[in-house]
Formats: sequence, structure tokens, C-alpha cells
Amino acid sequence: MSIEFLLTALVVVLMPGTGVIYTLAVGLGRGFRASVIAAFGCTLGIVPHIAASIAGLAALLHTSAVLFQAVKIAGILYLIYMAWSVLRSDGVLPVEGRKAKVSNIKLVRDGILLNVLNPKLSIFFLAFLPQFVPASVADPLPVFLLLAAVFMGLTFAVFVLYGAFAATARDAVLSRPKVMAWVRRSFAGAFALLGLRLALAER
Repeated sequence: MSIEFLLTALVVVLMPGTGVIYTLAVGLGRGFRASVIAAFGCTLGIVPHIAASIAGLAALLHTSAVLFQAVKIAGILYLIYMAWSVLRSDGVLPVEGRKAKVSNIKLVRDGILLNVLNPKLSIFFLAFLPQFVPASVADPLPVFLLLAAVFMGLTFAVFVLYGAFAATARDAVLSRPKVMAWVRRSFAGAFALLGLRLALAER
């Protein structure tokens, strides 16, 4: 495995996206443990895209306008739902630290759906992973799987760090209602902007 792959994968994982925003919001609103669960859900959400890329289904997504648009619309609607959820008093960022009980399954589910419903991820992996598979390899599948596993490991580790950072700042933010109100609006706006970016995405 090349250092180029590790550095490129790290840069990709560090870039703010739906998973990062979600993990930060959960860490800030519900603490470190919940953010780890959210990070796990986001990481699991990568699996279908990697599987699609390896199976060649991402190529179908790339060529089929109808399929691409269907997945994209579902992703946009879910990002809008997440923006609304952040603004709710009992949502991801509860007001003044009052945490309505949210099951671990829901935290994982939201993380999975945020990544699964982004059709650009499948196309990204279709273009990204093959670049780091040596042409001399007779059976590329084990190499694909190893690269995918490393990418997922980096994703989980980085997201956990993001969640830890948010959880550390949690008490300071929750103790200031005005700051918390602006934070909630900012996260909701971030989800809305990500939805807009997805809406403008082309195959």
C-alpha cells in the first residue's frame, strides 16, 4: 500500500461533508459516546458505495440519468430532513442540553443514510480506488478490499476525533443559550447547503 494512497485518503476524509457535519452535531449535542456511534454509522454508509464500485454498479449509476436523479433526490430530501432535525428542540442538538433519548440504532441509521443517499460517492470510489491498484496484479479484488478497509478505518478514526473535539466544546456551548442557538442554525444551514450542492451535482 502506497503512502500516496494514505495521504490522498486522509485528505478526502478530512474534507467537511455530510458525515463530518453529522458527527460534529451529535458530539456537540449528545456527547462523545453518541458521536462515536454516529461515526460508526457514517463509516458503514460507505460500504454500499464501495461494494457498488467493485461490482461495477457505480458505472450504471454514472450512465443512467434516471437512477442517478432518483438517488440524488432522495439524498436531498434526507439532508433537508436533517436540517429540520437540527433545528428541533429534541433533535440532534437539544436546546440547553436537554437530551431526548435517541436510540443507538437511530444514530447509526442516520449516519448510514446520509452517505448511502449520496450518488457521488459511488462514482468517486469507482474513479478513486483503481488508481492505486497495480496493473501487474492478477486478481485486483483483494487489493480493492484492502484499500477500502483502510479508507473506512481512516474515516472512522477521523470522525471519532471530530466527535471528540465537538464533545469537548459541548459544556462551553450549551452553557450559552445564544451561542447554542447560532450553532444550531449554523449546522442546519450546513445541511441545507450540502443539500443544495447535491442538487447541483452532475453525473
